[in-house]
Amino acid sequence: MSNKIYPIGIQNFEKIRKDGYFYVDKTPWIYQLVKTGSYYFLSRPRRFGKSLLISTLEAYFQGKKELFAGLAMETLEKDWIKYPILHIDLNTQKYDTPESLEDKLNGILYEWECLYGASPAEKSLAMRFEGIIERACRKEGQRVVILVDEYDKPMLQAIGNEELQKNFRETLKAFYGALKSKDGCIKFGMLTGVTKFGKVSVFSDLNNLDDISMRKEYVGLCGISEQELHDNLEEELHEFADAQEMTYEELCDKLKTYYDGYHFTHNTVGIYNPFSLLNAFKYKEFNSYWFETGTPTYLVTLLKQHHYDLERMAHEETSADILNSIDSASTNPIPVIYQSGYLTIKGYDQEFGMFRLGFPNQEVEEGFIRFLLPFYAHINAIESPFEIQKFVREVRSGDYDSFFRRLQSFFSDTPYELIRDLELHYQNVLFIVFKLVGFYVKAEYHTSEGRVDLVLQTDKFIYIMEFKLNGTAEEALQQIHDKQYTLPFETDSRKLFKIGINFSSQKRNIEKWMVE
Repeated sequence: MSNKIYPIGIQNFEKIRKDGYFYVDKTPWIYQLVKTGSYYFLSRPRRFGKSLLISTLEAYFQGKKELFAGLAMETLEKDWIKYPILHIDLNTQKYDTPESLEDKLNGILYEWECLYGASPAEKSLAMRFEGIIERACRKEGQRVVILVDEYDKPMLQAIGNEELQKNFRETLKAFYGALKSKDGCIKFGMLTGVTKFGKVSVFSDLNNLDDISMRKEYVGLCGISEQELHDNLEEELHEFADAQEMTYEELCDKLKTYYDGYHFTHNTVGIYNPFSLLNAFKYKEFNSYWFETGTPTYLVTLLKQHHYDLERMAHEETSADILNSIDSASTNPIPVIYQSGYLTIKGYDQEFGMFRLGFPNQEVEEGFIRFLLPFYAHINAIESPFEIQKFVREVRSGDYDSFFRRLQSFFSDTPYELIRDLELHYQNVLFIVFKLVGFYVKAEYHTSEGRVDLVLQTDKFIYIMEFKLNGTAEEALQQIHDKQYTLPFETDSRKLFKIGINFSSQKRNIEKWMVE
């Protein structure tokens, strides 16, 4: 029986090592980072191990050799010098007013000033930071290491509030500017965050920052690869398979389907979400662990603000420039959704330099679409899973009338502000519902101008549906005949339903369905 203790939610390297928690050795990459450059930026989704990376760097630069016993770093590093460290963690605050950020930075600076002294001539936050860097370097006789965790937290919390975001940006830009002006006193700097705000933003003065977010050699720096999974958890994989009454191969496949699939650039190995993976091993259960730790509602705000067609999400195409930066004035929700970890790179078109995006895995796809339902349909979040369950039961039992009545209730009370984009709203709701039903029955969904066609298959029934906007149910049914949608199923023994449905923009709902 394996006796590993999984460090779930523990982001402190020292604690992990001293208390004997499970740790996947990332120190070869850390050694390479430290020896080949001095300023880095890394963006990864939340719960991906960024804070642990910062904490590991901190232990290394404190010269705590004993914590690295048995890891690659123990043999790689010969010198183990202790450097003064300025560690900034912006994760723990709610940033909703200009003062909230200033107070946070002020508190951090005050602690350092108690250690390294202050100068009354330094009035602004940025000047105080510069002074601290210089005094720390002088006092300790070594250059300073600066580690910033979640550098973008204030900016992310202000998405949608143009003025506040501008305020935060100016404060942070000046503050981080100290890294450049005091370059001679700095040994190493690392900033991490979920997103990368564009060129005009907080980094515009830091042109010496090496962004390794999409660099092939660093894809494994956070998260867990297939190789690492098998190198470190082989015995546990067998135990997990037994607990789930599956074969070892079935279990490995299911873990891959659920939690693998993150690609931070093209042609690289898939990375497992470490948070979900370790939870699954701890409880020997499959669950949406990453999702349960909260999905930011700003993502939905963005999708709705930009009237985004949800069906595009699973096969969106975009360039590296767009993926790499978020501009507060941008009308494209995709970079934020990609950087937040809800989409990942699925392919690359070399000729045009375009990335194809999609959901990384089933946990994310199912979780995200479930999360969207109450924001789009007339239904509350508590009832949402039960409604999907009822839809699935109705489809499985052939009760299409109840199914459509339930669907009608999803469209009732469509707010007036959606009227100008009613077609998109109706397609988005249908997409969400059928995507969720599709996790339990086989579903194929297509949209084109003003219409949707859909095939649902259960073990007893096949449904072929055509939805129209402002047409008639009769026309929709005729379309099924004209386009010969039933051809592939003619020799099938299951009962076949052809259903034409019309959606009326006047009624803002499904007006009629006809069944053959």
